[in-house]
Amino acid sequence: MTPGTTPETTPGRARQTAQVSPVGRGGDGTAVAFSGVTRSYGAVRAVDGIDLRIAAGETVALLGRNGAGKSTTLNMLLGLLPPSSGTVRLFGGEPETAVRAGRVGAMLQDGKAIPRVTVRELVGFVAATYPRPMDVAEALELAGLAEFAGRRVDRLSGGQAQRVRFAVALAGNPDLLVLDEPTAALDVEARRTFWRAMRAYARRGNTIVFSTHYLEEADDHADRIVVIDRGRVVADGSGEAIKRRAGGSLVSFDLAGAPTAPLSTLPGVHSVEVRGDRALLRTADSDATVLALAGLGLVRGLEVTAASLEDAFLTLTSPDGANADAPNHDAPNHDALKETA
Repeated sequence: MTPGTTPETTPGRARQTAQVSPVGRGGDGTAVAFSGVTRSYGAVRAVDGIDLRIAAGETVALLGRNGAGKSTTLNMLLGLLPPSSGTVRLFGGEPETAVRAGRVGAMLQDGKAIPRVTVRELVGFVAATYPRPMDVAEALELAGLAEFAGRRVDRLSGGQAQRVRFAVALAGNPDLLVLDEPTAALDVEARRTFWRAMRAYARRGNTIVFSTHYLEEADDHADRIVVIDRGRVVADGSGEAIKRRAGGSLVSFDLAGAPTAPLSTLPGVHSVEVRGDRALLRTADSDATVLALAGLGLVRGLEVTAASLEDAFLTLTSPDGANADAPNHDAPNHDALKETA
């Protein structure tokens, strides 16, 4: 299969058209729906009861450690894997139906360059397999490939090849774009260019789902962030909502030999980390925590900073964090976290 293509772009597959609702929308405005979805590999349950709704036009980031279940979730979304139980729907129907109608484009991590074809030839070939493709020149421009259009695909750098995968995903002008680690191998400037293109594509009303290990990308560019751990959704909301859930602030100070045992009992504190002679407290109420520290005389080198998404992510996914050993029915109330962008 061509890098980044979805199944309908495989040579020899007949083009199919379908009557679809307005661009980017299912019957009720839902682009993606997971209901009680599980996926097992033998005795290993990779996805453990995911319920998830993504509205048409949203940009959603999937975050999780390696092995958390992100890739399996994306593969089921694309119809590449069937769920062991539960249902996956795209625009109200089966994933395969949406894919064959040209409503889905995917940029996956794996794939090999096709030899002896140019960038323009490859993107043009893929576009021709869709019922309503994007203009090839526009796809190349969006992907930052206009100057490389005549170059052979197998003679590109790693970052340029990654842009080709992006252009191929755009070729069908999809309503839903699924991106697995889209900025891997891109330098800083190329990443900025990529996200400018993504924002422009999202403004057209298209839905984007992407996974990334660059947490700042999720914080900067996603309307919603979904954190997956041990095959379950452990947080779902805006970056700010997730930061608040994991502890809104970080309070740090010099211990100067003081005992650490009382720190976990201070008001607002939900986790304590000691780095050398410095303590770092994650707290939901920094004012109350600082007042309590002042009462103990622990204000040497005191600093109060807002928690970052990385801090929240580590708290939510660490073995001893908020999600550790929690049964599925005790998962966080996602609806309480969700915010409309």
